[in-house]
Amino acid sequence: MDVLTFQGPRAILEFVPFTDPSVRIEEEEMIADDLAQQLHDKATRGESLSAKELAQLENWYALQDSAESDVLGLTATEKTTETLQAHIDAAIAQLMKVTKRIQEIAAENEALRREIAALRRQLAHLLTQQPA
Repeated sequence: MDVLTFQGPRAILEFVPFTDPSVRIEEEEMIADDLAQQLHDKATRGESLSAKELAQLENWYALQDSAESDVLGLTATEKTTETLQAHIDAAIAQLMKVTKRIQEIAAENEALRREIAALRRQLAHLLTQQPA
């Protein structure tokens, strides 16, 4: 059983989650935020809540936690997306760098092939001009 402790300037309050299975809150019985905030205020001031009010408050806390988790999950997803995009951008930059180097090497290879062909022609010409 989780216990939440709130420490304020005037008191230390402990919130022990209500887990009485005999009191159930159906979806139609969900309470408005203003009523839930009033119940929260009463609970944090140490005032008594009925079993139904406590169950309603616990349900509202669960909804608030769920909404907060959704928001944080979205933020985490955005951060994950940004991180993935940064990795993709880095990979693309690396790929462009490698591609440029491959093109440079291909151009150097082509220049060397032309030079080799020219040297072979010169050698062939020299061989044909020498007396036997």
